[in-house]
Amino acid sequence: MAIKNVTDQDFAQETSEGVVLADFWATWCGPCKMVAPVLEEIDSEMGDKVTIAKVDVDENKETAGKYGVMSIPTLMVFKDGEQVEQVVGFQPKEALVELLEKHIS
Repeated sequence: MAIKNVTDQDFAQETSEGVVLADFWATWCGPCKMVAPVLEEIDSEMGDKVTIAKVDVDENKETAGKYGVMSIPTLMVFKDGEQVEQVVGFQPKEALVELLEKHIS
């Protein structure tokens, strides 16, 4: 599957089914740029089991505020619309894969 750019308007719908990794990021954020290729790899390897949704915090302040995003990148795992995990800062691929695999049934 492809990585989706989601907005305040479609965030709830995009995270409502299955396992979704939401990446709260911004264009000016260095660590966010470091995590982007990691997410591309995860998408190419696990894209049939996981959806990756990118949320630009500068353009989608409502969603970022709702989930209390204070630092970026913040990566949240949603399962069927419920937030089940959250990590802040750059994470290596192995850590993110492990985080996701706990919620893939």
